[in-house]
Amino acid sequence: MQQIQLTENIYYVGVNDRRSERFENHMDLPNGVSYNSYLIVDEQVALIDPVEAGFIEEYLLKVKSVLQGRKVDYLVINHDEPDHSSSIAAVIREWPEVQVVGNAKTFPPLEAFYGPIENKKVVAEGETLCLGSHTLQFFMMPMVHWPESMLTYEQSSKIVFSNDAFGGFGALNGGIFDDQVNIAFYEDDMRRYYANIVGKVAMQALKAIEKLSALEIKMIAPSHGLVWRSNLAWVIGKYTQWSKQEPEEGIVIVYGSLHGNTGVMADIVARGAAEAGIKEVKVYDVAKTEVSFIMSDIWKYKGVIIGACAHYGSMFPDMTLLVHEINEFKPKDKCYALFGGMSWSGGGVKTLAKYAEEGKWNLVAESVEVKGAPIREEDWDKLYNLGKAVAEAIH
Repeated sequence: MQQIQLTENIYYVGVNDRRSERFENHMDLPNGVSYNSYLIVDEQVALIDPVEAGFIEEYLLKVKSVLQGRKVDYLVINHDEPDHSSSIAAVIREWPEVQVVGNAKTFPPLEAFYGPIENKKVVAEGETLCLGSHTLQFFMMPMVHWPESMLTYEQSSKIVFSNDAFGGFGALNGGIFDDQVNIAFYEDDMRRYYANIVGKVAMQALKAIEKLSALEIKMIAPSHGLVWRSNLAWVIGKYTQWSKQEPEEGIVIVYGSLHGNTGVMADIVARGAAEAGIKEVKVYDVAKTEVSFIMSDIWKYKGVIIGACAHYGSMFPDMTLLVHEINEFKPKDKCYALFGGMSWSGGGVKTLAKYAEEGKWNLVAESVEVKGAPIREEDWDKLYNLGKAVAEAIH
């Protein structure tokens, strides 16, 4: 079996998942996802982050093909979440004497998932583990994105095994390293991963980036997505930009419509924004587009315009998840406006406004609520000017 080396005696043994339709059972995976794992072969052997249990046969085959009969001495768990750790029982069965390495917060949830672990090695901030010519050093990065999260730094090769930080969606299509692929293909999936998983803990992510700045780094090897060796400044810059919430010029328009009228309104709003000079205008039907894609663009752009028709005195039901996610992840410093439709009673715009107040964004235009269809010139003008007002606020 062909082996993939990061450096001499450090191997990539991850797998691709193109079968799962959703990540964590709620985020679509049109391009799949990778579960990255790494193997260091020295006087002692360390396996860093196993993979999702559904891929254990392929995984063990890859590990064994490198080891050629040797055993794994250490299994480093940087993160307890099951997409990384669920194969731990199979690894322990294969190498019963393996020591599982984690920090003080690693083992309570890990054993809650998988039962008692006999051979544990608890490491603290900055502690080292010598394998021979390779030395692992451990740094805590709590809440990026679970309390026990940490990263592992290999001192001789200067590789950071960064856990979920600097990761992204998207299976690895032949190219494992950033300089083997078109990075632009992966950027949107990276930002979507960030916005929906790491974004809620942006301040903690910034602290982790600051911690990395003290290390000499030649490669970043995350648990999902590309291994970074040639474009380190680019990927660190992107994560810093997203963590600091420095948006780009553009507007996301999201609408929920029962019979299409609020969708027509969204097109009028979009026309106002475009004619005011905004070239990046993204329009989404919340009933058709899975929320993680919308959240990714909300994280990216400065302007957000949300429209919902009324539904039994409240708003279009599918809009509820989006506004919940916005208030849960709290993207900051957005210029926004609201619109919607009604028939025999309102409620869509009123309900949106209640959610919007929690976000503490900058409301730049009076909300527009249209009765029936936007067939009156007065309604058309209000909607057009609403899009124009948001455009002028961010332009």
